[in-house]
Amino acid sequence: MNYFTIKSEATASLIEKKSEFIANITSCVTENEALKFIEKMRSENRKARHNVYAYILRENNTTRYSDDGEPSGTAGVPVLEVLKKKDLTDICCVVTRYFGGILLGASGLIRAYSCSCKLAVENAVISHMVESIEYALHCDYTEYGKIKYFLENQNEPLIILNETFAENVKLQLLFEYNSTLPEKLVDITNDKIKIFKLNSGYRELQVTPFCT
Repeated sequence: MNYFTIKSEATASLIEKKSEFIANITSCVTENEALKFIEKMRSENRKARHNVYAYILRENNTTRYSDDGEPSGTAGVPVLEVLKKKDLTDICCVVTRYFGGILLGASGLIRAYSCSCKLAVENAVISHMVESIEYALHCDYTEYGKIKYFLENQNEPLIILNETFAENVKLQLLFEYNSTLPEKLVDITNDKIKIFKLNSGYRELQVTPFCT
């Protein structure tokens, strides 16, 4: 299943009645990575009153959150709901609160924690991760032009990872997992190419121009 995450860490902050809310988000694949990030934020903000967190992982369909001393349902849950509404996974957000001396009430806390998380997400670069397979393709120079034209005119996500020109042409291609493009390449070249699977996994795919 394809999913959305972020490319790298992002942060944002806001002031609400003299309390500062600092949201930090990062991508993480395992629960251990998420816990390390939470501990890192706690270590860097030891003087803060609260370090609220939420994370969503593909690993074991894990979802966790903590109010870290705030009234139940006013901190961790609002952060988690933002991540869910943004359809993000393999993601962890820690919102640090430096108390300003003025109580915000339940509605004020919910608003501050959710808004700071939203701002951090808006500052992040979102990645669309697609289950994909890498292929190696070998062809003669006489077939290269036909292959080039075919790939240039596809709307389906693909990446040309590498091209090597020697006695023949060797291409490294990345297609979506269930793509029919490998079979179509065989058909349009009348089975004059060699194409075989290499690695599979999740990669960020987009429609890209042919490498030249």
